[in-house]
Amino acid sequence: MNRSVSHLPLPDSAVRQAIDAEAVFLEWLRATQAAKKFAGGMYFKREGSYEYLVKTSPDNRQSRLGPRDEKTEVTLRAFAEGKLKAETRLKSLRETLRECERMNKALRVGRVPNVVVDVLNELELGGLGGHFTVVGTHALYAYETAASVRIEAGALATQDVDLLWDARKRVQFASTMAKLDSSMLKLLQRADPSFQRKEGQMESAVNDKGFMVDFLRRMATDEDPHPFRFTDDEDDLWPVQAQRAEAFLDAPRYERVVFSTTGRMALMRTVSPPVFVAFKHWMAELDSRPPGKRRRDRLQADLVQQLLDEGALPP
Repeated sequence: MNRSVSHLPLPDSAVRQAIDAEAVFLEWLRATQAAKKFAGGMYFKREGSYEYLVKTSPDNRQSRLGPRDEKTEVTLRAFAEGKLKAETRLKSLRETLRECERMNKALRVGRVPNVVVDVLNELELGGLGGHFTVVGTHALYAYETAASVRIEAGALATQDVDLLWDARKRVQFASTMAKLDSSMLKLLQRADPSFQRKEGQMESAVNDKGFMVDFLRRMATDEDPHPFRFTDDEDDLWPVQAQRAEAFLDAPRYERVVFSTTGRMALMRTVSPPVFVAFKHWMAELDSRPPGKRRRDRLQADLVQQLLDEGALPP
C-alpha cells in the first residue's frame, strides 16, 4: 500500500462542533418528516344541512373524513394540537440549526461542495434519499467526516457526483415521484435552477458551473424495465447501467452527516469503506480506464484502507 497518502486530523473544536451539529441536524430531519403528517389543513365544511370534516393537502386537494360528530371533532382537535406542536418544535430546531451552520462555517468543519449538499437534501426531503447511494469519489467526504480527518485535496478533485438508483424499489420510487408531481430533473433544479440534462448524456444533469450529477443503475435483469426514464417527462433523466453496481446495492449502507463549505449539512448514504476499497482496486486494473483516473483510483483505495488500518475509520 502507498503509505505516502496523507490526511490531517480535524482540530478538536471542529470535531466537537461536528458532533453537536450532527445531532441537531438529524433531529431536524426527524421533526421535518413528522411535520409532514400535519401538512395542509383540516376544518368542518357545510353543504346545506350537511356538515363534514375535510382534510386539505398543500396543493389544495380535499378529502372527506366523515360527518360532523363526536369522533370527527376529536379528530380535528388532535390534528390542530399535533400541527401546533410539530410546527413549534420544527421552528425551534430550525433556529438551532441555523446557529449550528454558522458555527460549522466559522470552524471550517466541512468542505463538501454546496451543490452536493443541496441535491442530497432535496432527495431526502422528497422522500427519495433511501433510493440512492453515493458512489465514487464523493464517498470520501463521508469517510473523512467519520474519521474526523481532512483527506488530501488531490484525492477529492472531481466535477461530478455519482448517484446509484436502486431498481429493486422501482414501484415505491414511482409512487413517491407521483406524489411529488415532479421529474428528477425538476427536483435537481430546486437545488440549482441551472441544472439541465447534458446533451448526448441522458443520465447526467449539468449546472452552469459545469458540475454534473450522474445517475447510475445496476445492469438490467429480466425484472428490470430497460431502458428506464425516471418519469414520463420527456426531458427527464435515464439512469445508465453500471458494472458491479449490484455489489453496491447488496453491501451494507454507510450513512454520515456531511458538511458543506458554508456550514450546511446533509445526510449522505454511501457504501461501506471496505466495499469502496475493493471497487477502487478493481477500477484501477481496468485497461479501458484512462491512466490518470486509474492512478487516482489507487490513491483513493490506499487512502481509505490506511484509515481503516489505523482504526480511524469505523468499517
